[in-house]
Amino acid sequence: MAMFIGSQAIDAGEIDPSKPPIKVGVLHSLSGTMAISEVAIKDVVLMAIDEINAAGGLLGGRKVVPIVEDPASDWPTFAEKAKKLILRDKVCSVFGCWTSASRKAVLPVFEKYDHLLWYPVQYEGNECSKNVIYSGATPNQQTGPAVTWLLKQGKKRFYLLGSDYIFPRTTNMIIKAQLKAEGGVLVAEEYTPLGHMEYATVVNKIKAARPDVIFSSINGDSNVAFFKQLKAAGITARDIPVMSVSIAEEEVRGIGGENVAGHYAVWNYFMSQDNPINKTFVENYQNRFGKKRVTDDPIEAQYINVKTWAMAVEKAGSDDVHAIREAAMGIEWNAPEGPVRLDPMNQHYWKIVQIGKHLKNGQFKIVWSTPGPVKPKPWSRFTHPTYECDQFKGGTVTDLKPGQRGSDYEIMTVADQGRIKATGTMTGDVEASALLTAFAGKPAIAEGGSLESRVERLEKWMNSFKKR
Repeated sequence: MAMFIGSQAIDAGEIDPSKPPIKVGVLHSLSGTMAISEVAIKDVVLMAIDEINAAGGLLGGRKVVPIVEDPASDWPTFAEKAKKLILRDKVCSVFGCWTSASRKAVLPVFEKYDHLLWYPVQYEGNECSKNVIYSGATPNQQTGPAVTWLLKQGKKRFYLLGSDYIFPRTTNMIIKAQLKAEGGVLVAEEYTPLGHMEYATVVNKIKAARPDVIFSSINGDSNVAFFKQLKAAGITARDIPVMSVSIAEEEVRGIGGENVAGHYAVWNYFMSQDNPINKTFVENYQNRFGKKRVTDDPIEAQYINVKTWAMAVEKAGSDDVHAIREAAMGIEWNAPEGPVRLDPMNQHYWKIVQIGKHLKNGQFKIVWSTPGPVKPKPWSRFTHPTYECDQFKGGTVTDLKPGQRGSDYEIMTVADQGRIKATGTMTGDVEASALLTAFAGKPAIAEGGSLESRVERLEKWMNSFKKR
């Protein structure tokens, strides 16, 4: 038997029952409004742990034991359960949360006890905690590229629609600044409570406003009601497309592919990605949970976290939380989405950015992607141009001078991508030099052809400006 980690197969050993287990916490909502999204995250954590144990566990045969808690989509309960996992259960890491509200609720707990949360979902940025490993997208790895792409498709008039909590509100604050900088127009901005089910009034407002695009950060089961009522009102993707940042394949199972067909979503991973690593990942997931189950971005992102955590434990030779955090920095491997790297400066991953078009079968057709993983930037240049997350300097730096920040679209080099794909090696942080200069004004410069040819065109185009 072998354990699947990226491009490497690790020969299985045996669990040694005489050795103490390594305990980890699993903190995802199994009930309430967020269960539609979080149950599957819990599932993939348990799958990844079973894969690790099937290969003989960690640290010479120690079994990894998950302790699962249900915070029930209630933010204070998240904090209570996190404290229990840390103090009573003595876990060495916690894999958990979805919404930014839940993450913000537990953050003081993890910081007070100097512990470690592995967080899997895209978020609004504006955060820099040494007690969190973030495997979801930062704004420059999701919303920023999506806004620019839409503008280049001629979609200038934006209707911003989100659930009423920190992620949508902060995300839309950044989007509004980006629209102002890049020539877009804000038509309207609207929020509904989590769990909201009546969208007739909102749909009528959309009809009256006649935007070019709806940019949606609605979360949870409210998406089912919104898309069904949008379609019932006669608004199609051809009329007014929706770009979503919080629904993926798992949510589409509840919404119905026929209700979202033609609309868009932006993520770092899609189930339809055609590569051997992803095919194996999907096959393993469906063999365990059923052929009708789907994988999606947050599912894959938490899988990345668990496997990176396991690598860090082995690298550290210890299950001490501080040793794990230190060892995790700079780990890179070939994940189902492609090469990823945990940036030691800000504890976020380098990740490819992809835009997918919803198909009726619930899958996505990838219509655009960056030529490689993008360096994470937790602080947006549109709202905080002098800020940067730098754990080497103690956290958030607020006094960057012009030019110090670097590009928001720095791409991992082709050489690094090839090396990771070929060997799956784990190394420290490696400087990347290619810039995603497509966002500087050439809409087709990064589209079409092989990865190598796309990045080569980008670099040539960038160098042409240096000679002027």
